[in-house]
Amino acid sequence: MQQQNIPIGTLVDMYKRGELRLPEIQRHYVWRGTRVRDLLDSLYRGYPSGSILMWETDEPVPTRDFAIAQETNAFAGRKLLLDGQQRLTSLTAVLNGVPVSVKGRKRPIDILFNLEHPEGPPVDVVEVDSDEESMVTPDDEVTDELEEVEDGDQGLQEKLSRRTFVVSARNLLSQPQWVSVSDVFGNANDAEILEKAGIESFRDPRFQKYSDRLKKLRAIKDYQYVVHVLERTMNYEEVTEIFVRVNSLGAKLRSSDLALAQITSRWPNLLKQLEEFQEECEKSWFTVELGQLVRAIVVFATHQCLFRTVAGTSVEKLKAGWEDAKEGLRFAINFLRTNAGIEDETLLSSPMFIHVLAVVSRVKDNKLTAEERNALLHWLLVANARGRYSRGSTESLLNEDLAIVFRTGNLSALMEPVKRQFGRLHVEANDLAGRGVNSPLFSLAYLALKASGAKDWYSGLGLSLTHQGKLHFIQWHHVIPKSLVKERGFETGEVNEIANMAFITGQTNRRISNKEATGYLADVVAKQGKEALESQCVPTDPELWATERYRDFLTMRREALAERMNAFIKEKAGQ
Repeated sequence: MQQQNIPIGTLVDMYKRGELRLPEIQRHYVWRGTRVRDLLDSLYRGYPSGSILMWETDEPVPTRDFAIAQETNAFAGRKLLLDGQQRLTSLTAVLNGVPVSVKGRKRPIDILFNLEHPEGPPVDVVEVDSDEESMVTPDDEVTDELEEVEDGDQGLQEKLSRRTFVVSARNLLSQPQWVSVSDVFGNANDAEILEKAGIESFRDPRFQKYSDRLKKLRAIKDYQYVVHVLERTMNYEEVTEIFVRVNSLGAKLRSSDLALAQITSRWPNLLKQLEEFQEECEKSWFTVELGQLVRAIVVFATHQCLFRTVAGTSVEKLKAGWEDAKEGLRFAINFLRTNAGIEDETLLSSPMFIHVLAVVSRVKDNKLTAEERNALLHWLLVANARGRYSRGSTESLLNEDLAIVFRTGNLSALMEPVKRQFGRLHVEANDLAGRGVNSPLFSLAYLALKASGAKDWYSGLGLSLTHQGKLHFIQWHHVIPKSLVKERGFETGEVNEIANMAFITGQTNRRISNKEATGYLADVVAKQGKEALESQCVPTDPELWATERYRDFLTMRREALAERMNAFIKEKAGQ
């Protein structure tokens, strides 16, 4: 294996010219802006940031497109990138000011550089982003930090001023000390940048400091990565094994990514089929991650969900499993949307539910009696609300449920493991105490309120996660404003309880902002009637809207929500 030291600038040029290609075993570009920010910060400081792994080959290997369009090149396909895709794609996007394509949509990666950053080591702890997304947009009082900057939060502005790089925000970009990293790399002349920063003469004491920092920023292009190049004599299966081992040892990829790599090394062009099916699901507003499609193949090929069986499963079995998986998943998505009212995957406490529903479809050949349909729906709503696959070993729990369906086909029996796991099935008011938006009960609250006819408090729009237009996206909103409750000294768990959340559109949310509930709720009742509050289980007694009565408000609403949730499940399940 050869080893070379190659500057980032050269690697980016190879990427742009199409000299580097992406083998089919690689996953999509998945980095968020904060990851790119932290990479730039490490490179700027000269910190280690890993190595690059390539394979130079003349073998016809299935490839996929990078997230950034490449030029056509006679040498295309000679060098395949096995490790380093996320970094090189991010650097190509930032250094050249070009957008990346994520899920069919192009978006820029715009990082800002602070010309006035403090000297010395970084002052902030690196943030770890969750890969989980909320079912609805958070309310305006819990916006991300950069949106808060635009509202003039001085404390947050001070915090960001201590950073060297941040993800771009309109308000920051208008300030003289912040400059777009892409603009710096796109312009070798510092004059415009320094002029924007308020430097009118080289006698300005900031002139040399800013010039030196811009030079140091551009020197990122000279940062040399250690590049390991695998020999041409290796075949695709051996290279796939190396890819799996490298990523297993570094824990960089999920087990589903590694399983996909093992499958595609024996089943060329599978990835294209998976992506086409993903697009089909997106048309029904359902996003199914590649990892779940791989798991679905394993489930139908082996009647269990563990990925470790992939290497020993024949391609013929895997292909047959994929055909069953597609039909089963179509049923699962339709059942979720039309029977359960679950409009998209974010309302599920775990994506594992789709596999049980898919298996039911194939085992029953899409022939369910009314009793079986209701039993399946009852299990789905209760298990989802309780977080069936969110506690303990997810795969063990899923295998327990899959075994029931595959071996017996008795859908009523699915509820037995749930009873053993949680004891009781109905929701009690105390279950909601201290539970927030990350609780599985939050989704049930949304579903129950939507089914009861809850509407936006200003526009009158019914609740739906499929509304068109940003103004009409459904958000969760603190009924008694968060800032006012925090001022009263309530604990965070109480402040962000489900019992303090209502569902309204983004435009209404911004209009309400942090107004006193005694004022804006009275206005809602005057214009929309008490039903507007009752449909969202909000107490209609004006005395309970006062911030000082917050705990009484929570007590009343917990009771109302629990009653509504239980009634919703019973009605849906035909009980």
